[in-house]
Amino acid sequence: MQVLILAGGLGKRLRSVVDDRPKPMALVNNKPFLEYQLEFLRVFGLRQVVFCLGYLHEQIEAYFGDGSKFDMKIDYSIEEEQLGTGGALKHAEKYIQRTFVTLNGDTFFKADLSELLRFHRQHLQSALNGTYQGTIALTNVEDSRNYGAASLAEGGKITGFVEKEDTRQVSQHGSLLVNAGIYVLEPSILDLIPVNGPVSIEKEIFPSLLSRGYWLGGQELPGFFVDIGTPEGLKIFREYQKERSL
Repeated sequence: MQVLILAGGLGKRLRSVVDDRPKPMALVNNKPFLEYQLEFLRVFGLRQVVFCLGYLHEQIEAYFGDGSKFDMKIDYSIEEEQLGTGGALKHAEKYIQRTFVTLNGDTFFKADLSELLRFHRQHLQSALNGTYQGTIALTNVEDSRNYGAASLAEGGKITGFVEKEDTRQVSQHGSLLVNAGIYVLEPSILDLIPVNGPVSIEKEIFPSLLSRGYWLGGQELPGFFVDIGTPEGLKIFREYQKERSL
């Protein structure tokens, strides 16, 4: 199964501590963050990766090459301009033939991907007329205000999204779970992403699918979760890996 890693952002939130490289290449115990993502994927037998890149993409290509030294097969989809997360997927369309996994290149979620894939296949088989487009990994965090969140109906159907709302607004939507930055998607979702201009899959495409009658599933999973796109988040991940190496 193919995995697309969205790693083309400018990394502005992290510039105060990482200003000489793209943020997914931030060093953690002398290894770039992206290498930890590849190690995580290999645990589940996922070895075909497409890096969706833009800003300073040459550094990532030079380090990972064709992926052979990491026991992976790596291809590259290079954006000439910022396309957003949805636009990046559309731009990489030529690499996608079947159900695929997408990871955000600035978050780490140590969850059971085999369980997420099982959930996706089960719901895909039960949906009618190709309405099921994807599954989003969800998790609990102490403070959801800095993350996009989703509300779920019984059975795991996503009923709505909330983007970085304040506490009062979040509470109005009831119990919410954070988008953990891992998706299992069907190739047909690419037909629903516009070609022109940047577009966000989280803020625009996913909500649009629900309004048009398509289904998205959400599965709550336990596991360590962090956004390394901020200095605080990067520090947390560095401490996490340091403890694991002791």
